[in-house]
Amino acid sequence: MTDTISQLDGAVIGLDATEPTAWSAATWFAVFSMAATSFALVSAEFLPAGLLTPMARDLGVSEGTAGQVVTATASVGAVTALLSNVLIGRLNRKTVLVGLSALAIGSNILAALATDFWLLLLGRAGLGIALSAFWALSVAVVARLVGANATGRGMAIVTLGVSLATIAAPSMGALISDWVGWRSAMAMTAGLAALAMLLQLLSLPTLPASESNSLSDVFRLTRRRRIQLGMLAILLLMTGHFAGSVYVRPFLEQVTLLATGPIALALLGFGIAAVIGNIAGGRMADANIRMALAVNAALMAFAALALVLWGAHIGVAFGFATLWGFAFGMAPVVLPTNLSRGAPDALEAAGSLMVVSFQVAISIGAVLGGYVVDNYGATGPLILTAVLAASTVALALLGKTSLP
Repeated sequence: MTDTISQLDGAVIGLDATEPTAWSAATWFAVFSMAATSFALVSAEFLPAGLLTPMARDLGVSEGTAGQVVTATASVGAVTALLSNVLIGRLNRKTVLVGLSALAIGSNILAALATDFWLLLLGRAGLGIALSAFWALSVAVVARLVGANATGRGMAIVTLGVSLATIAAPSMGALISDWVGWRSAMAMTAGLAALAMLLQLLSLPTLPASESNSLSDVFRLTRRRRIQLGMLAILLLMTGHFAGSVYVRPFLEQVTLLATGPIALALLGFGIAAVIGNIAGGRMADANIRMALAVNAALMAFAALALVLWGAHIGVAFGFATLWGFAFGMAPVVLPTNLSRGAPDALEAAGSLMVVSFQVAISIGAVLGGYVVDNYGATGPLILTAVLAASTVALALLGKTSLP
């Protein structure tokens, strides 16, 4: 590998940031604390999906209005991603990460105690800041903890928290809400954030700032060809995923003709496969990032297209929904690692662009998917997923041949 990370000062934690090394117990503990943080933040992000009805009833708003708490988190997060690494300046990165966990604690408590919808939105906005700033820093911090040649495996562990939270948060939120109320469920996410903060305090080494970013530094990165291709890969693959994945359930209902129970099993298979894909993606990303990106996108394209062509058969629908989950699990590891290879000297600024790209892709995917399903039926969004994922395969091959 020719990439170097000259500004990461691996000596701070006793590691050479560019060479592979055996992970010590301290390294495992530090990376685990990052995974615990991702689990706490993403659990809080997805929790409203299981609390929507009682939350709306209690606050006296419609379910559609209550659903905007998710929009508030994403919208604030997109802006935060651009500014967070600029505003933190020369602060020690461990201090910043602990502070973000503290912000998540306060935001979740405010949301749990909210007496009206606007206070709830304020709490969710705070969560959006913590979430996006954490992800904007994540690749740079992981590279300092494990070394550049193991960044993919390190990020696989961190993003494992995302996969687990995606599976657990909505269903557990609904169960806890039924038992003790939605406010208690929301307060429990504050407890998760507090546990993550404790783990950070105990495990993270001191991480003095090795970069001090300005907004112009962040935008200057967009002139690099590899950064452009990395951002485009995120936009294509994640727009395709979020345009189609939201409508997998209607597809299984209308085309495969499944009842609620089998659909729940299919979605569980999707989630479990995402965890496995997360681990596989980390290993592939470290071995050959371009091949990992091509395989990731090809699997998603094939799964979506196969569902359209043969998804009326129950066994086929289960199998390819699971394959889609595997491909989705790879993406949060492969896509950020691919983008970071374009800026080994500016990983924090690249992290900002990575988060913005994800947020924009989620927003565009939601709009496109809604339009397509309304006008072309349940198979339309899946065809869109296949087309955009196939375009990402072409982009990965283009990048491999046109870049050193």
